[in-house]
Amino acid sequence: MKPYNTDQTKKEEVREMFDHIAPKYDLLNHTLSMSIDRLWRRHVVKTVRRAKPRRILDVATGTGDLAIAMARRIKDVQILAVDLSERMLDVARRKVEARGLDGRIVLDRGDAEHLDVATASVDVATVAFGVRNFGDLDLGLRELARVIKPGGKVVILEFSRPANPLFRAVYEFYSYRILPRIGGLVSRDRKAYEYLPASVGEFPLPAEFLRRLEAAGFKNCRARSQSCGIAQIYIGER
Repeated sequence: MKPYNTDQTKKEEVREMFDHIAPKYDLLNHTLSMSIDRLWRRHVVKTVRRAKPRRILDVATGTGDLAIAMARRIKDVQILAVDLSERMLDVARRKVEARGLDGRIVLDRGDAEHLDVATASVDVATVAFGVRNFGDLDLGLRELARVIKPGGKVVILEFSRPANPLFRAVYEFYSYRILPRIGGLVSRDRKAYEYLPASVGEFPLPAEFLRRLEAAGFKNCRARSQSCGIAQIYIGER
């Protein structure tokens, strides 16, 4: 699915959408999630830190929250953080500079399906809430596999649908009815905040996504449920 359903490709629409909502993205992201997304990112950082990486690629970095968290908590790591949206990157640059991390995080425009990164050159690749926005999910996963060194890892944080029917009903009422109204009012782009929760419903279930990770070239793939299944942390090894 696409955010605006125009004649543009999904990739073009996603870039346009994030350019539109970039100024209010952090405010809405943390407010609408009641800041639980910060907890999930901390879990990702712990997983990445155990791999003792020196070079990390953070794909679909958005406003840089995960890249910043990793740079602050993983000693001596160097991070290349890429995103399609230049306006999201502008926000990320201001945050990185304000925290004095511009010597350890490089921010650049980048396409997840055609990464300008050498083969087998990074220890860990991460994606937080971005894989469901890939224009071609399987091509993007293969690109991640290409750039990771043998023995390295991919760590992906993504929303999912809770398995418990009652909890799922409450969660989806909030996601489909409440979130678009608030997000649309604040960002002035209701279609974006209708697309974001709807894209979760379109995303593969955890078992299917793990299968696609394996098909892309990863092994020992597993998922760790977060907050009763609202999100998953997916891990795969090269």
